[in-house]
Amino acid sequence: MNRRLTALIGIAALVALAGCAGLAGTATPTGGDDAQLERSIEVTAGGEATSAPDRATLRVAVTATGDDAGAVRDELATGESDLHAALTDWGLDEDAIRTERYDVRESYETRDDPNRTRYEGIHQYAIELDDVDAVGEVIDVAVDAGADQVQRIQFGLSEERERELREEAITAAMANADDDAAVLANASDLEVVGVYEASTAQSGTSPFVTERYMAADGGDAAASTSVQTGDVTVRVTVNVVYEAVSA
Repeated sequence: MNRRLTALIGIAALVALAGCAGLAGTATPTGGDDAQLERSIEVTAGGEATSAPDRATLRVAVTATGDDAGAVRDELATGESDLHAALTDWGLDEDAIRTERYDVRESYETRDDPNRTRYEGIHQYAIELDDVDAVGEVIDVAVDAGADQVQRIQFGLSEERERELREEAITAAMANADDDAAVLANASDLEVVGVYEASTAQSGTSPFVTERYMAADGGDAAASTSVQTGDVTVRVTVNVVYEAVSA
């Protein structure tokens, strides 16, 4: 009885092992041509497109100093009124001028000196322009109205133009991906026959920026400010998985 039980257990164990071996194996297609087995090639490639800017953002500031914080605030308020009036009289809409920073504080030079107190104030504005050719003229208007600093000029793109450039950049990225896939396929004895999937991985816009631009000091009333612009670049990276077969 014990021998029969032992024999049955042994047969069951062999059957179980045989089943496990079948699950762990790799199936091989039958009745097909191995040369036509599908493979895949994955490529990451970038593309870019450039254009002249059609928007500009100026950052200008009115500054004030004094022995009394209230006097500094009053001076900044006067500067704000004069600047807004000059810019809107020139033709800018109210919503094209916005405050980016406002700060009144005791000067670092006098903070540790109980016998001296001096305050510094700054009111920084961002001015949006749709006409990049008018940047120099707007700088002159702002400086003549009391702006002490022109801190940054950024040339960029409108939403519509940026979308157009993004499409161009994606097209360029896909063309680069196709070229890379063809080279990889040739080196691997494969042939690309289609695309499984494609997606954008990264994208971004690089505006043309001028930092710490030194505006005219108003000494020559006939002088005008001239600003050089540069192209704006939109870059896109794509991930593409290609369908390939043995060559």
